[in-house]
Amino acid sequence: MNAPLGTGLFTPSWHAELELGYARFGASTRPVQRRHQGPLRVQKHLYAEGPEVCQHIIVHPPGGIAGGDRLNISATVGENAWAQLTSPGAAKWYRANGPAFQQVELRVAAGATLEWLPQESIVYAGAQAELSTRIELSGDARLFYWDMVALGRPAAGERFDSGYFQSHLDIRRDGQLLWHERQRITGDDGLLDSPIGLDGHPVFATLLLSGTLDGELLERCRELPAVTRGQLRGDLSQLPGLIVARCLASEALHARAWLIELWRLLRPAQLGREALPPRIWST
Repeated sequence: MNAPLGTGLFTPSWHAELELGYARFGASTRPVQRRHQGPLRVQKHLYAEGPEVCQHIIVHPPGGIAGGDRLNISATVGENAWAQLTSPGAAKWYRANGPAFQQVELRVAAGATLEWLPQESIVYAGAQAELSTRIELSGDARLFYWDMVALGRPAAGERFDSGYFQSHLDIRRDGQLLWHERQRITGDDGLLDSPIGLDGHPVFATLLLSGTLDGELLERCRELPAVTRGQLRGDLSQLPGLIVARCLASEALHARAWLIELWRLLRPAQLGREALPPRIWST
């Protein structure tokens, strides 16, 4: 249970689960598992690119996440299937007296492709947000993953001066760890303004793509106009079996634009398909 600040009344917290599964049938990817409990579900599957890529939009009807809420999302992409998962808008983590949780578990079989492309998470001042993501890749499975986090609401004059944001991310291939990351940022932490931290930028984003990038394309990505115009600071690195891109930005829209431009460049080169932005990103 959680209680609105300033009241003695209690309101129920939301415990929601969503379990998705995808399989390849001939030339098409079809959803074979769609189970939900509580206010967490997907809209009708879409085939904007043809039958090979199955797109789902994950919806959380309450529109925000408050203290005591717990969201569990899992998705399994079967052999040679291709799933693209996104969201209709920003996830909002509200100010609360207690922590709220989101756990994501993603499994991608050999020959399969998963694109995990949600819109940003806005963490209000006073929120207590705890996120955990585990991704298991098998064989030559392919992954295109990003996340964006906005701390506070600068447009409303709100600084992230209380609460905390905490996240865990693990990516493994055939049981071997490829990426292990732990983050914890507390309100008014010195890292918010430190040049070795966020350097005064309330928005940060990460893109992770399986595979190896050639040097010419790496340089093209580094020269994106959004970076040279000073709207954000961003760069890419090639690690063994994983391409990593990060940015700091003053607004979520700049981080989102940068990630989408990277996706436009990298998707054809690494996944062999032209990047066709989901229509929901334009609404």
